[in-house]
Amino acid sequence: MNEITRDVVVIGAGAAGLTAANALRKAGLSVAVLEARDRVGGRLWTDEIDGAMLEIGGQWVSPDQDALIDTVAELGLETFSRYREGDSVYIGPDGVAHRFTGEMFPVSAETERVIAEITERLDAMVAEIDPDRPWAHEKAAEWDRISWDAWLRTQTDDDEAVRNLAFATGSAMLTKPTHSFSLLQSLLMAASAGSYSHLVDADFILDKRVVGGLQQVPILLAERLGDDVLLNEPVRTLEWGESGVTAIAESTTVRARFAINALAPNLYSRISYVPALPRLQHQMHQHLSMGFVIKVHAVYETPFWRDKGLSGTAFSPYELSHEAYDNTNHGDARGTLVGFVSDQTADDLFRLSAEERKERILESLSHYYGPEAKNPIVYYESDWGSEEWTRGAYAASFDLGGLSRYGADLRTPVGPIHFACSDLAGAGYQHVDGAIRMGREAAAHIIEEARA
Repeated sequence: MNEITRDVVVIGAGAAGLTAANALRKAGLSVAVLEARDRVGGRLWTDEIDGAMLEIGGQWVSPDQDALIDTVAELGLETFSRYREGDSVYIGPDGVAHRFTGEMFPVSAETERVIAEITERLDAMVAEIDPDRPWAHEKAAEWDRISWDAWLRTQTDDDEAVRNLAFATGSAMLTKPTHSFSLLQSLLMAASAGSYSHLVDADFILDKRVVGGLQQVPILLAERLGDDVLLNEPVRTLEWGESGVTAIAESTTVRARFAINALAPNLYSRISYVPALPRLQHQMHQHLSMGFVIKVHAVYETPFWRDKGLSGTAFSPYELSHEAYDNTNHGDARGTLVGFVSDQTADDLFRLSAEERKERILESLSHYYGPEAKNPIVYYESDWGSEEWTRGAYAASFDLGGLSRYGADLRTPVGPIHFACSDLAGAGYQHVDGAIRMGREAAAHIIEEARA
């Protein structure tokens, strides 16, 4: 067993942990980063599959994500805009593909009115929410007791309007059935992006990508730390007390003054804490769980949909793949589509054989783009639910009532143990931007304590 001593041990080499480690080292503190996987990046993973570069994990950069934009620029990386010229496609309850431009789906005039009215109501509610303190709102407890779906259905009996309003935070972001999380959790998701309108605007949320893939952010951050990043080192035990911490990993033990748990909260229980974490943390972490989404990558000889005047942007709360986009790589002559299958629909698909699952997903994509979509030259499903060190996607969220009950304690350190990941963020919640913000915040607290 290799034994080392550092000022801070960081558990997890994702964007949060590596951001924190770099900030700590810049302040003159020594660090060691212990990563369970054989790679850095956590939920950022760019890989080559059958000769095609695929963004298996997170990939987009939106204009409000200052922390990520600054980091990308500081690392010398370039971005490019998502292809969006031409018509989008919407499939309604009639099963017919309707082409449209602009933000509003081609629904009936009455449904459009209802969607616009409730969106305006939601924007007003979101404007009152502090994404860092959603539980502080005077109606937080009330809004945390009603599910997102139930609240929408108290606003209107127009089912198509409800489905279209619901899926922005349900299937698309929290990746859980809309009856399983609260209105407050949904408002936090919207507040983290600035407004509900921002969240439903694909041109805003899915604005740019990084040339060569977003995993370059953690890769380049890790390079700066050199040998202080240790891979294949899952932390099994974390001993802690007034004198500091001892992190016992697979083949390395790190003694340090402080620890940062830079992993998703659903994984905290993979570590044995000596002594056990306080009762509050035991309870709180049981009310946080991952959603689940299959990210589907389909690569074609050419981006054939562009020849049809389609942007590649497609939506339908009635389809297996509830949304899809042109995901063609920068400078690539081939065309790539990315589609998403969420929550219970994704669970159900994994009960089928791989071949049948592929057939059904491609059939769904063909409803948007035509029969050519059924014949990709490369097909791949990002299945984060089977990743031992993630166990879902995109991020963790609270069950009904959990956010108002425990939210204020999420980032509270336990003795020398601090916490940082995108799942704990306000602005940038569930995004790389939030991970960077949380990494910076945890590092700042430790630097302050170390100097005291």
